[in-house]
Amino acid sequence: MNKKKLSESDIKAKFITPAILKSGWDEQTQLGREIFFTDGRIYVKGKLTARGKRKFADYILFYKPNVPIAIIEAKDNKHSIKSGIQQALGYANTLDIPCVFSSNGDGFYFHDKTATDGEIEKELTLDEFPSPEILWQKYKKYKGIETEEVEEIAKQDYFQDGSGRSPRYYQQIAVNRTIEAVAKGLDRILLVMATGTGKTYTAFQIIYRLWKSGAKKRILFLADRTALIDQTARGDFRHFKDALTIIKKKQIDTAYNIYLALYQGLSDSQGADAYRQFSPDFFDLVIIDECHRGSAKEDSKWREILKYFGNATHVGLTATPKETTEVSNIDYFGEPIYTYSLKQGIDDGFLAPYKVVKVTLDIDAEGWRPPQGFLDKNGNPVEDRIYNRTDFDKNIVVEERRKLVAKKITEFLKGYDRFAKTIVFCIDIEHAEGMRSALANANADLFAQNNKYVMQITGDNEEGKRELDSFINPSEPYPVIATTSKLMTTGVDAQTCKLIVLDSNIGSMTEFKQIIGRGTRINEEYGKTYFTIMDFRNVTNLFADPDFDGDPVMIKQVGEDDDLSGAEDETTEEVITDILDGEEVEFPDIEGGGEIEEDTRREKIRVDGVQVKIVNERVQYLGNDGKIITESLKDYTKNSVTKQYQSLEKFLNTWNNAEKKEAIIQELEEQGIFFDALKDEVGKEFDPFDLICHVAFEAKPLTRKERANNVKKRNYFTKYGDKAQAVLNSLLDKYAEDGLLTIESTEVLKLDPLNKLGTAMELIKSFGGKPEYLKALKELETELYHTPA
Repeated sequence: MNKKKLSESDIKAKFITPAILKSGWDEQTQLGREIFFTDGRIYVKGKLTARGKRKFADYILFYKPNVPIAIIEAKDNKHSIKSGIQQALGYANTLDIPCVFSSNGDGFYFHDKTATDGEIEKELTLDEFPSPEILWQKYKKYKGIETEEVEEIAKQDYFQDGSGRSPRYYQQIAVNRTIEAVAKGLDRILLVMATGTGKTYTAFQIIYRLWKSGAKKRILFLADRTALIDQTARGDFRHFKDALTIIKKKQIDTAYNIYLALYQGLSDSQGADAYRQFSPDFFDLVIIDECHRGSAKEDSKWREILKYFGNATHVGLTATPKETTEVSNIDYFGEPIYTYSLKQGIDDGFLAPYKVVKVTLDIDAEGWRPPQGFLDKNGNPVEDRIYNRTDFDKNIVVEERRKLVAKKITEFLKGYDRFAKTIVFCIDIEHAEGMRSALANANADLFAQNNKYVMQITGDNEEGKRELDSFINPSEPYPVIATTSKLMTTGVDAQTCKLIVLDSNIGSMTEFKQIIGRGTRINEEYGKTYFTIMDFRNVTNLFADPDFDGDPVMIKQVGEDDDLSGAEDETTEEVITDILDGEEVEFPDIEGGGEIEEDTRREKIRVDGVQVKIVNERVQYLGNDGKIITESLKDYTKNSVTKQYQSLEKFLNTWNNAEKKEAIIQELEEQGIFFDALKDEVGKEFDPFDLICHVAFEAKPLTRKERANNVKKRNYFTKYGDKAQAVLNSLLDKYAEDGLLTIESTEVLKLDPLNKLGTAMELIKSFGGKPEYLKALKELETELYHTPA
């Protein structure tokens, strides 16, 4: 048998797989073949999106389900035995796997991360592939699992309900590292996972495995929002069945194993703290959800509860670890044992990439000073001082500003999708109420059809709060636009939110990340593959802060290749069903719970008659290097094009000599040139050639119609027969209407008006055949882009 002629699949089937199985690996439970571990990053061009390639390993070997201990990269026999090792090492680093192999069917090249004798890499024959027990011993060494007790906990099975659902690779790592850390006696543990990556499912698997192993017998899951407790109880935690209860204030029952609690339900500002009804040693494990909020503060009620149960193991979950001079998660929990960042989630295709549209209003940027004797709407003199961005909608309401913001939001939606779920984050409840009115007026046509098109969803508005579930539900069309202040910053799983509007003076990186987290979820069934941030308050200057992508070293350091993308509830009283016994559970209205909304009773100055205009509107995109493009769209386009084509002459030569112009357009798009956005700025009647010539080289652009008419005037195609001339004239009309890319495809012959001239085959025959038709098309393009001497 000549191995060199065998495909990679044949090499795997005939040599690699048999060698693995011969070493004692179980084919059904331990041998994973062609395992995809990412979904493929979503790339965005204009309104179009496409998935990149999913990453997969040829083989992943599991000691037990979801406990991977080795990875193998296979190549055909034309490659060397070592040729797959670097690729496999990259995957192993991502997947937290210690034993790495490459094979071409002649044997195995083994990289051993646990080696201490200097032989970290070596060749093995096919008969020398290690058994599961040998690699398990190396895994234990890699993970620091030194005792039988720790090993038994680390080997505890995951929960499986028969649905086939299994954790994603990063959830698997988070669970395994946490289980191993707890088993080894670490009592303060921090997990950092970006919004939308399944922190609650991860917590469920951690709790389940520790409980089933007997390592932790009584466990408290602590949150600060009713909605989070509700989602948790109805979600994966329902599988705990009779072992789980929800703590109701002053109704403590110590007969359960798993407890869900709102921290406000355990503490009381009046001193009657319900948590003291438990003994301090009652809980073995406390999981603190969203631990960046109250628990991070040393003097908070959270800390009182955690201190009381201080002998338990504490695991903190957060998407936004806090590191400020006053507040520190790291100080309490220590460095995170695992971080899965927004950046990584977007790169892997599990989270949605985003665009940023920045709109700067003149009175925000320059401030506004009332003219002498200027009166507010009540006829009172307005204090003579300069009002700026931090004042507007907090201390002073400028009606024209609100109208312009509503106009720009509406303008964006009209050009995108008027039924795209949108959240408008406002200063406070009054501002949210005012923006609801402004948006209703700006969208009077759709608001008249359904008055739930725009709704205020804030803590004080019962009608709006009742519609929160409908806003979140992908299958419910209304509400479309939600105006809010604090209520929807977190705990809202808005899978189809496509537009996030920032019209609030967000000063906290944590709050900013939480708000952006409302858009990061993907729902391809409903067309949600990316989201847009519309920024009226210059809040997105926080993008320049390296902590935004949740790097493992938290907020403090960033590498030069860090990438922000790689490219969008709480109620104080809510009734939910206790999943254990079906009784209705009413959480109390407790002062101080959850996010605090601004006091709407504060008196604001209200003025109108102020001229407000846009001083700077530009679109920011994430470049291919992952950096935010901060220059104007035109400047970025010019710099990108002239870097590749140093002169107009060079660009023209490349364009005219190209077999298909589409290839040049695609190449420029891959460099981050967004032709749809350029059309919005320069003119929709220009094709990519003229956009580039005008923006990059300051040449006078011609519209598609002008170019088509110029060709007709030259009447160059009289050399063709009548039918062929009719085809060329129709192609010119089609170019004028739809652009170059349409006529470069032979499919155009099947479209109106060309299909009225005959079948595609008949039209091609009028030129003498396909080669002659393509030659005529090339000549037509040359005439279209003819540049007079």
